[in-house]
Amino acid sequence: MARLVIVHHSPTPATRQLTEAVVDGATDDVIEGVAVSVVPALEATLDDVGDADGFLIGTSANFGYMSGAVKHFFDSFFLDLGGALAGDGSAGDTSDGRRPYGLWVHGRYDTTGAVRSVQSIVGALPWTQSAPVLEVMGDVTGADLEAARDLGGTLAALLMA
Repeated sequence: MARLVIVHHSPTPATRQLTEAVVDGATDDVIEGVAVSVVPALEATLDDVGDADGFLIGTSANFGYMSGAVKHFFDSFFLDLGGALAGDGSAGDTSDGRRPYGLWVHGRYDTTGAVRSVQSIVGALPWTQSAPVLEVMGDVTGADLEAARDLGGTLAALLMA
């Protein structure tokens, strides 16, 4: 059975709403053959994420960057997840065994830096962006929640056998 891991930092009501909608989409009744794990970023262990077939990452935008919790997740598991760096410190070759991932970001004023910071790390992992980034600013709307459900459903559907 394929494994989809949802790693998130959801400290506010808005990010929690988005996380719940992503989980709803990933666990929809039409999804078969995919085990979904939901892991708060600060609680993740290698057992939680090491053998995942795909990832959904959720973060708030904090001071133009991803949340510290999500950064801690990447810092803790970068090499275990297949991360590679070239001799000059840039992203190394990660062309083998690429796994799908999706990203959602919530911010009050700007999400650009948070998205860029996640994508710069993911660029050195054997992952491939498999859905557009969901960027939500301000209050979460019904359309935002539907887009979050779609994001979760899309990644889970990609892993269906």
